[in-house]
Amino acid sequence: MERREALKLTATVLGGSIIGSQLFLSGCAAPPKKRSELIVDTDVPLLDEIGETILPDTDISPGAKAAHIGNFMQTMVNDCYDQEEATLFINGLETIEEQSIEAYGHGFVDLSKEQRLELLTKFDQEAQQHKLLEKPHFFGMMKELTIWGYFTSKPGATQALRYNPVPGRYEGCIPYNGEKAWA
Repeated sequence: MERREALKLTATVLGGSIIGSQLFLSGCAAPPKKRSELIVDTDVPLLDEIGETILPDTDISPGAKAAHIGNFMQTMVNDCYDQEEATLFINGLETIEEQSIEAYGHGFVDLSKEQRLELLTKFDQEAQQHKLLEKPHFFGMMKELTIWGYFTSKPGATQALRYNPVPGRYEGCIPYNGEKAWA
């Protein structure tokens, strides 16, 4: 995925409904999840690599790994997703590993950048089909969390977006010159 495409999705993710938002916003105590329905610390490096493939490091801004996207996804899935959503997400992680081993003979973390991109592109196409049917897909959830976590992190907000910690006065009619969006 190119950074331009990721930036286009940002508005959709931040402005639209996010999977798990009803639990996140309600503040209700969710029933405790089974151990098999949690992302454990050993899953974080895999999530970091998936996030880095979605939003890679460039000369202009750091990638998702710099934003510790794996830890963000772990927290969101474990604490905010209901059991059905968490199970879908975790089964998706297992599917990525299985497909990686089946197609390339190695786990996702050990693949080259090109192989990772090829594999995730396949899952992205599946997610687009599910979106048309209005059914959640694990890779769509991963993309949403990656973009959300990245642009709300310090590297994403300060280096990928224009960042002004103390803005000046409001000027509503300023000509647009193609610069980055504000954080």
